[in-house]
Amino acid sequence: MNYTIIGDTDCPLVQIRLQRDETVRIERGCMAYMSDVELTGKMNTNKKGIGGMFSAIGRSLTSGESFFITEAQGRSDAGRLGIAPAVPGKIIPLTVGAGKQYRLNTGAFLACDGSVTYVMKRQEIGKALFGGTGGLFVMETQGEGDVLIACFGDIVELPITPDAPLTIDNEHVVAWDASLDYSIRVASGTFGFTSGEGLVNEFHGQGTVYIQSRNIHSLADALRPFFPSSSSS
Repeated sequence: MNYTIIGDTDCPLVQIRLQRDETVRIERGCMAYMSDVELTGKMNTNKKGIGGMFSAIGRSLTSGESFFITEAQGRSDAGRLGIAPAVPGKIIPLTVGAGKQYRLNTGAFLACDGSVTYVMKRQEIGKALFGGTGGLFVMETQGEGDVLIACFGDIVELPITPDAPLTIDNEHVVAWDASLDYSIRVASGTFGFTSGEGLVNEFHGQGTVYIQSRNIHSLADALRPFFPSSSSS
């Protein structure tokens, strides 16, 4: 995938150059502009037929992903495609391949090479019920190539080592090495009522976690008092 991250550093977009018949997968609805590129909406699954349809429905219901994903294909050697995430924040590439795959939080995926796919990995029941990292399932990359992920705010890379596990607020987690072990628990008290925090992820092992510097749910809570309510009218 031949791409350039351009624009303001806080609100960038990605320009992708496509050769004839070259394909990339992009998040549904993220196209900003295109030239000599054809977009095709496909079911969000690698399976075909009825089985593929139910697989896509299952992904949508259990993980919050879109039922469809968009495939962009170059119609000439001068194909050009601009994409942008739904929320303001940084965009970074992750290179995946043999021995190096990632798990992605809901909403982190922006685009990937045509040679990269992903599967849904079932979480333990506690993680599924209390986690915000994909619900019953989380996305795990497969194949070789580049994956572009987006966040709200800045992206910070945090190392995890066996002698230094790390606890991270659940709403800030964007992506992590698939080889890491993790658990989800309440920060303190009853759902964090005593400390003001909610759910946290505890990561163990050797690898990297990518976090976003801002929490979109906290922003929504901060803005809610300024929105007119239906009762006020």
